[in-house]
Amino acid sequence: MKPTSILANLLACLSISQTHLHSSEPTPQLKPHPEAVANTHAPGEVDKPELVPFIVPDPTKLKGIVVDETQARLVGTWQYSTHTPPYVGLGYLHDQKKGKGEKAVIFTPDLPKSGRYEVRMSHCYNIRRSTNTPVTIHHAAGEKTIRINQQQIPPHNKLFRTLGTYHFVKGKSGWVKISNAGTDGKYVIADAVQFIYVGE
Repeated sequence: MKPTSILANLLACLSISQTHLHSSEPTPQLKPHPEAVANTHAPGEVDKPELVPFIVPDPTKLKGIVVDETQARLVGTWQYSTHTPPYVGLGYLHDQKKGKGEKAVIFTPDLPKSGRYEVRMSHCYNIRRSTNTPVTIHHAAGEKTIRINQQQIPPHNKLFRTLGTYHFVKGKSGWVKISNAGTDGKYVIADAVQFIYVGE
């Protein structure tokens, strides 16, 4: 990447940070997941600078209950990256394209009340991503596993896609698991999961 491109990308990232620094509410100090491998990309080193404006640095600005990867439980070795925007928070995790069938990221919300919730997951996208990422939603009536094509553009602000609407019980009994089983040759991305209350 040319130095001018790196500088332009860095300035774009800094512009977003400045916006949040001057907002009425302070941005939470997120810390990388202690079990994840560190990011190897320098600030501003991105492959799609035009998507930097879609990054959401502060998960609390999003609607509903959002569980970021910093709060998730990791199974196996996952690595941080910021190379391909957009993403929520500090960045996103990928499975290093290794250990297929041995890795998962589990997102467990603390829901304030029982009822039906629209469940969304965020992920960046490009041709290096898995086309059949298994995502399991554990809800009050059981479990459902669906396959997500992470090469496709998420319909909600180029960041989130809907996994369906499910009934959950108040508290922490529900969860969403992103696995890398059956995704040979491609990267699996785990970033954030959003739970939006839609009614009883």
